[in-house]
Amino acid sequence: GRLVLLTAAEVLGRRWSLGLKGGAPTQEVGVQPALRPGEYVVHPDHGIGLYKGLTMLTVEGVTREYAVVQYAGEDRLYVPADQVGILQPYLSGEETTPRLSHLGSRQWKRAKSRALEAVREVAVDLLELYAARETAQGYAFSPDTPWQREFEDAFPYEETPDQLRAIAEVKADMEKPRPMDRLLCGDVGYGKTEVALRAAFKAVMDHKQVAVLVPTTILAQQHYRTFKERFAPYPVTVAWLCRFKSPAEQRAVIRGLKNGTIDIVIGTHRLLQDDVSFADLGLVIIDEEQRFGVVQKEKLKLLRREVDVLTMTATPIPRTLYMSLTGIRDTSLLLTPPPDRLPVETYVMEENPVLIREAIRRELARGGQVYFVYNRVVGLGEVADRVRALVPEARVVSAHGQMPDEKLERVMLDFIDRKYDVLVATTIIENGLDIGNVNTLIVKDADQLGLAQLYQLKGRVGRTDRLAYAYFLYQRDKLINEGAKRRLQAIRDFADLGAGFKIAKRDLEIRGAGNILGVEQHGHIQAVGFELYCRMLKEAIEELKGKKEEAPVETVVELPVSAFVPEGYVPEHQKIEVYRAIADAATPAEVLAVAAALRDRYGPPPSPLENLLAVALLRAHGRRLRVRQVTRQGELYRIVFAPGQTLKAERLGMVAQKCNARLCRQKDQFTVLLPATGRHESSGSLKKLTEFLVELG
Repeated sequence: GRLVLLTAAEVLGRRWSLGLKGGAPTQEVGVQPALRPGEYVVHPDHGIGLYKGLTMLTVEGVTREYAVVQYAGEDRLYVPADQVGILQPYLSGEETTPRLSHLGSRQWKRAKSRALEAVREVAVDLLELYAARETAQGYAFSPDTPWQREFEDAFPYEETPDQLRAIAEVKADMEKPRPMDRLLCGDVGYGKTEVALRAAFKAVMDHKQVAVLVPTTILAQQHYRTFKERFAPYPVTVAWLCRFKSPAEQRAVIRGLKNGTIDIVIGTHRLLQDDVSFADLGLVIIDEEQRFGVVQKEKLKLLRREVDVLTMTATPIPRTLYMSLTGIRDTSLLLTPPPDRLPVETYVMEENPVLIREAIRRELARGGQVYFVYNRVVGLGEVADRVRALVPEARVVSAHGQMPDEKLERVMLDFIDRKYDVLVATTIIENGLDIGNVNTLIVKDADQLGLAQLYQLKGRVGRTDRLAYAYFLYQRDKLINEGAKRRLQAIRDFADLGAGFKIAKRDLEIRGAGNILGVEQHGHIQAVGFELYCRMLKEAIEELKGKKEEAPVETVVELPVSAFVPEGYVPEHQKIEVYRAIADAATPAEVLAVAAALRDRYGPPPSPLENLLAVALLRAHGRRLRVRQVTRQGELYRIVFAPGQTLKAERLGMVAQKCNARLCRQKDQFTVLLPATGRHESSGSLKKLTEFLVELG
């Protein structure tokens, strides 16, 4: 008899899924790296200080914990631990040590006002760009065709939720009559290329041409292979153009673009030269735009006014910046790793020839390839010779940025084609190379490299479902300075997937900010710290748009209550994270969620922690009702509402009467005086205050 093989999609009419929808998102909104003693922090009112840790203080019989911040001279600021959310890690993208602010001096106010002026200029430029784009006329692409669905069904993996959202956003932009200008941001291997492929297919279905612009010839060839493979079943002509091709080949491609016989072209900045013209260009896809020069960027600016542009970047865009630019720069974020992605096994250790030999042999035994990084051109050849002597059976080649372009590209292309097993190179490999077969990385003298470089290098391996290894080596018996120790510690600590949101990737994120805002903003970011800069930018944009939201009232609760995380309830190094989680809980629901999580993980909260959570709940209800202050004066609680509070006076009066409270009114500001019980507060009296606010509304 005959055997017929049918796929699940043919039988069921859809792709079969194992229920794997990608890993968990790697970046959570609002997650902050935990503060560690010895790190620099920014207080919005007092400036840059050095976080020294937590300390317990008892004042008039009330015990509370405080975050201690040291300023210039011997000045110290004690921030109540439940308000620790006001402190932000100082980030500037530089490894230089910031200057500590003087408590009470005008220096910090001046730095803030200078940054505010710069921020307003950026906001004006961004809004002008946005307004011009909204009125520009472009081409509105047709809705999806049945072929589009067939093309997308051929994708062999299950899309992540982020990918599906990004694809929908890109298509919606393309179907609008104004030119698209969308930034697609996601870590390496998170599926940006698939989004680009689908956008390109949509453009070609409307008989428009697509140009894919990449910074290097190697990347151009990688993209060419991917596009050629995916478009093979369709009548679509894909070509690639770079200086590496012969003059005759280049002329043939340029002719095809001009007469419309080539649908998709992938190339380097050669595509931007004056002799290249298109019959009907509809979409430009740019990979890592920040790596192009000033002249090329100016040409891209002109393109943006006429055709749809999709820009892809693996440099992370900080969440705070992303939020402040919402509605100005259209941005899609891919935050979910593929479901089969494994974290890279990371080792930081003294250099050892036996270890190097074994690491290379283990990789070669499973048919893989190796990157060996030594970041000095002088001596690179000797290092390559040593690797050859250690592993004679390995085919070793070296590469660095000072080689002639053609020779460098030939070496890299041969390595991609597996003609070599080990590539001994400088850090030129840190950007853009996507070779799934390379899954061992060895970095010599890793203590000499910056954190951003270490992280980028680590990202060159572990890009498939195969377990990858990264070895960061330093010379035996060498005294390593504190900065290098911290960097190596960070690269080892953050070995999990999506460690990007933690400190290891923070300086990269600030580079991402520079790509959007311009390098000239760097000094202002350094002066006030990155988080505060982004907050100022968001406020400036909203103000210029004329829809500045009323700032939420921060409720200050100052009551004689012992409220802290007792010793032994959580590990000491996690205390600050617990305080921050409680401080960041803005709504009653969020406070209750934090309390439930603590109870679930560490057991019933002791009395001081119950009090701390009760204070947080009171503060959350107060914030909701625009209460400015909850204090105690002798035998009375004072609840002071913000001016202009819209609560009805009758409602306030009725609830006050029910609770035996007095209501005072001064112009448009209400104050409620409630009788207090006992000398110090307990969870019971805090509950009574909270119930009063709940009754109000």
